[in-house]
Amino acid sequence: MRAWRAYVDGGQRLMGVLNKDLQDAHNLTMAEYRILVMLSESSDGSLRMSELADGVLSSRSRLTHQIRRMESDGMVDRSTCVDDGRGVLAVITAEGRRRLTEAAPTHVVSVRKHLVDLLTERELAVLGDIFEKVDAAMERSDNKG
Repeated sequence: MRAWRAYVDGGQRLMGVLNKDLQDAHNLTMAEYRILVMLSESSDGSLRMSELADGVLSSRSRLTHQIRRMESDGMVDRSTCVDDGRGVLAVITAEGRRRLTEAAPTHVVSVRKHLVDLLTERELAVLGDIFEKVDAAMERSDNKG
């Protein structure tokens, strides 16, 4: 119970602080930041909306609303998927890349300050092992359903 409560409380506080730091300094939410990171890391700066929703662990409907807001802020565009004509792509814009480039150092400093620098190398390795195991189990469970 101690471990579970510490995870829930610490995880929520950590995400809240990371979100606040991005919002205060760059008017970006963690959700927007994660979307921009995923798009920037794709080979052509675009991803199918379904793939993006899976990557940011969001429902399709929630992601659609998020992308619509980001599109109105000039960070992404939406286009039709050339492969099948039915799928929708989210595409990072030059403005999205600029905002991500500006926000990344703030995010890195915040993650280091509020997590990485508090832990030993061994603790970080264990933390990584734990959440890789949890994520893999969840993915296996999702693929069965």
